[in-house]
Amino acid sequence: MTTTRSRTAAATFAVLALAVGLTACSSSKSATPAASGASGSAAASASAPKATGTITVFAASSLTGTFNDLGKKFEAANPGTTVKFNYGGSSALAQSIVAGAPADVFAAASPATMKTVSDAKDTATDPKVFVRNTLEIAVPKGNPKNLTSLQALAAPGVKVALCATQVPCGSAAQTALTAANVKLTPVTLEQDVKSALTKVELGEVDASVVYQTDVQAAGGKVDGVNFPEAAKAINDYPIAEVAKAPNAAGAEAFIAFVESTTGMQVLTTAGFQAP
Repeated sequence: MTTTRSRTAAATFAVLALAVGLTACSSSKSATPAASGASGSAAASASAPKATGTITVFAASSLTGTFNDLGKKFEAANPGTTVKFNYGGSSALAQSIVAGAPADVFAAASPATMKTVSDAKDTATDPKVFVRNTLEIAVPKGNPKNLTSLQALAAPGVKVALCATQVPCGSAAQTALTAANVKLTPVTLEQDVKSALTKVELGEVDASVVYQTDVQAAGGKVDGVNFPEAAKAINDYPIAEVAKAPNAAGAEAFIAFVESTTGMQVLTTAGFQAP
């Protein structure tokens, strides 16, 4: 009787030991992929470029408000970084980069001005169009001269400010004027769109052809007048890392941030159009 119970107990113990062994083996095997995945994730994170230091961005003046906002958001998301902006007419900025001015990122208001830099082999990556912009006629509050079309700008006594033709906003304005079969002589030609808009804000001119985003950014200081020919003069805005960028990793990270959901939300809220 005692022998039979001993044998039964031994057999039961053996079965339990085998079950525990199999369970442990199974748990060990299932843990292996998870550990491998965690290691792979850490490796991928370690290989991603980390933004640090100062990132110098040359950008078209029409991007001033939105890029200032994006710069602050980028710095908050990347402690230890500082985004430094140089705004101006795209053509002047392009010439500065070609001449050797230290820049990490170039955001232009037209493919033509970006091409000036690309042709000089100063961009490291293919430029990408990240937003588009449309023209409007900016007039003083209340539109005192009732200017409702491009044709009205050519009327006697109407003073108009335009961007110079080598500047993207000036080139776009000329395209729209040609489409409307309108010839006019502006009282001033400005080197960037902000300067052209300022002439209206100060009451020095009766109108200016600027970007829709600039009218919106003026915060009610001017009124905007839409015109149909604007559809034939939409500007594409390309952005690219500069080949000799002092902070290449920072440039790459900033461009990615501009193209992110956060970046596009800021840009489209300001009136820019997604490409």
